[in-house]
Amino acid sequence: MFYIGFYLSKFIKLILKIFNKKASYLPGKVAGTLCNDFLNKIDKPKIIIGVTGTNGKTTVCNLLNSFFEKNNYKVLNNKYGSNVKSGIITTFINGVGLTNKTNYDIAILEIDERSIPKILPFIKLDYLICTNLFRDSIKRNANADFIFDIINNNISDNTKLILNADDLISSSLGDKNEKVFFSVDKLDTDLKESINIINDMRICPKCHTRLKYKYLKYHHIGNAFCPNCKFKSPKSDYKVSNVDFNNKKITIIHDNNTCEYNLVNDSIFNIYNIVCVVALLSEFKIENKKIIDFLKKERIVESRYKKDKVNNINIITHMAKGQNAVACSCVFDYVRKEPNKKEIILLLYDLFDSKNSSENISWLYDCDFEFLNDDNIDKIIIGGPRCNDFYLRLLLAGIPKEKLFSVKKENDTINYLSLEKKKDIYILYELYDEKIAN
Repeated sequence: MFYIGFYLSKFIKLILKIFNKKASYLPGKVAGTLCNDFLNKIDKPKIIIGVTGTNGKTTVCNLLNSFFEKNNYKVLNNKYGSNVKSGIITTFINGVGLTNKTNYDIAILEIDERSIPKILPFIKLDYLICTNLFRDSIKRNANADFIFDIINNNISDNTKLILNADDLISSSLGDKNEKVFFSVDKLDTDLKESINIINDMRICPKCHTRLKYKYLKYHHIGNAFCPNCKFKSPKSDYKVSNVDFNNKKITIIHDNNTCEYNLVNDSIFNIYNIVCVVALLSEFKIENKKIIDFLKKERIVESRYKKDKVNNINIITHMAKGQNAVACSCVFDYVRKEPNKKEIILLLYDLFDSKNSSENISWLYDCDFEFLNDDNIDKIIIGGPRCNDFYLRLLLAGIPKEKLFSVKKENDTINYLSLEKKKDIYILYELYDEKIAN
């Protein structure tokens, strides 16, 4: 059945291409349905890197893809397609000829956390990066412990893990695996206690004592220890020892060697993404000068973050990933800390979620909308069919009614902007609404 599924999927891919349709999911869906063992039998590059985690996996994959492609590796990836089983199968189908042979040097795969039991048993990963684990969509992912077990129960002992030492959940993955840890040392902006609504790691998982933090970045990300037992954050192999926000540079210590790298973006979650990428490339034995040169020129993809200037007004479009309370809270925190006066357009409803069932808005009450209650934010304009739900949540966050404007049609949001030249405009949009911001 493998070759029936293989050639049929190739034919479907050709037909979809003729009609200018995406072929990221359906060919793999058909092949995987016809042959349950398809992923095991399809030819693959000798080196495979997997990237998973709640937040940051797309950015990390994009940076790794860009680096290897610019350094003359032939890279197979799913950056234009699905990160579930069918999308991964389609990626490997794209990487082989009609004789089921690949000529790619390396595969870099973004892997959805929930899909891991359907993927990892059939693929030998040389490296697996887990960026972090947080509470995500309640409907899909339940809680971080549930996702941890899914990943942990399916990791091969031979896979080298690249893990976030400042995340006490994901850093505990893989008891039998070789592990490399990355972290960000204490910053002046760090806290001792979480100010977020969500903190998925308040209690020691060993003895159930309340954890203490030496420093805390956001939610449960930081350096923690249990005052009652030996449970604590692991020692980091790649540590950001200094962040120069003015010049957008970071200093990373590894094996007592210190090196400076350019930041592609100065948000705290992208600082973690950068040190994660440096760790993987260094473990891959890439010459450090090549990593430094690469980061001097690289930028976050514009579908995630883009800054333009129109008539002397800064317009910043920033993906905020609705249904993900942690990701949204981080973006809100980043925006409020930017120095200028600002007006915000919120386009965070997720109608994609209601496509096959019903939309779940409980995440609004896990997300720190209170961060938007800031003196530098003069106006918040909410657009889309869920505008009244967001309007209510913002009122409950204590934001004055006179700052809020709610409209059903997204295109009408611009009518409420003051367009004052001393103010920045932030457009915060959902993952599936990138077209609105472009």
